[in-house]
Amino acid sequence: MGRLWDISNKIDKEILSFTVYKDNKIDEKLIKYDILASIAHAKMLAKIGIISEEEKEKILDILNELLKKAENNQIKIEIEEEDMHTKIENYLTQKLGELGEKIHTARSRNDQVMVALRLFYKDKIKEVEKATKKFIKVLKKFEEKFGSITIPGLTHTRKAIPTTVNIWIGSFIESLRDDLKLLRTVKNFVDQNPLGSGAGFGIPAIEVDREYTTKLLNFSRTQNNPLYVQNSRGKFESLIAHAISMIMYDINKLSTDLILFSFDEIGFVKLPKEILTGSSMMPNKENPDIFEIARGSYSKIIILEEWLNILPMNLISGYHRDLQFTKEAIFEVFETAIKTINIMAKTFSEIQIDEEKAKKLITKEMYATENVNKLVLNGLPFREAYKIVKRNLSKPKD
Repeated sequence: MGRLWDISNKIDKEILSFTVYKDNKIDEKLIKYDILASIAHAKMLAKIGIISEEEKEKILDILNELLKKAENNQIKIEIEEEDMHTKIENYLTQKLGELGEKIHTARSRNDQVMVALRLFYKDKIKEVEKATKKFIKVLKKFEEKFGSITIPGLTHTRKAIPTTVNIWIGSFIESLRDDLKLLRTVKNFVDQNPLGSGAGFGIPAIEVDREYTTKLLNFSRTQNNPLYVQNSRGKFESLIAHAISMIMYDINKLSTDLILFSFDEIGFVKLPKEILTGSSMMPNKENPDIFEIARGSYSKIIILEEWLNILPMNLISGYHRDLQFTKEAIFEVFETAIKTINIMAKTFSEIQIDEEKAKKLITKEMYATENVNKLVLNGLPFREAYKIVKRNLSKPKD
């Protein structure tokens, strides 16, 4: 079967391979959502009288058959088929003949891919939310277990003031909760139905029922302006990547803390041997690779976010083929983030705090600020109290 736009089947194979890029393989992961949208579209076509109820049922039977294959990862899209849209229509046509060709009535591959992506994004954002909430619970348990232990508070990577595990870990819990608020805001942007917007300028001559497909696909609302649908491609992906990058920002910082605080000479964080790796040459080495990879994953997502920012830049309104790269980038963002968040939750539940080691790191000079404040409470001006404590610190030890 041919491609949806091609009536000659004579396109150069090297050109086809270049233009398809990785779309056929990426679409194998996305096709489930395209089928779900096609089911809703078929129901809408029957509702507005484009196909009969009998035709609708025949189409739905075949689409549900294909959906089962998709859910079992049994669908392969060859490069000659180009994308998931062609795969679906060809499958329907093979099974139903001319009736299968009716499925593309009143839609474009442009709004077809957009609705599949939006459904995919909604599911993946939920997955990120779930993983982050689980991670927060693990951190809460850690905080409850070790929270009262005093540890060094650092500024400029130097000892500053004594603090507690509660303040250290609590900072990440609070930050991650804010990250989830941002992610939910982005989810609200994504939760708009683009189906029925066509190639970006609506559907000429046919009055489609967009509110009906919005309801069927469980979107909160319809994205009304058809050109905005196309112009939001790249923009919404960038918003998703940015929200996820904030979660990864916290993981990056926490990972760096764990690497430093588990360093032998500091050592109040105890990492379980089961999560450490070794050296091919040095038998004494136990390396915190997992946190180095987690730390680096933030950089990866920042780069992908920047790619998503740059891709739509300077494109005039409407669809452009450059935008196909947004699929690859956003898939990688989701995959990297979900794996990283889940592995952080898994490993953190095994981490311990060595209270004795932490206690040894708390030296007298770290109480200097507390001593200043005690003098202030006794009536001295802050600056005078500061100078007194500073002079005492400078006195040579006996």
